[in-house]
Amino acid sequence: MQATAYTYDSETRSGSVLLDDGTPVDFDAAAFDAGGLRLLRAGQRVRIETGDGDGTGAPRITLVTLQTF
Repeated sequence: MQATAYTYDSETRSGSVLLDDGTPVDFDAAAFDAGGLRLLRAGQRVRIETGDGDGTGAPRITLVTLQTF
């Protein structure tokens, strides 16, 4: 699935993305580390993978990496 980087905190290696419908979804350091990135800037297109949510209906991001064409 594709999204747009929205926020990123380099100290915690966590942040959020905006899905194409505008929904913000948070990601944690484990998801960031799984993608092998070192830095992420707001506005970059990213590819995300999701796993089972936490029961609230929101997806849980398991991987964030740059979108390549």
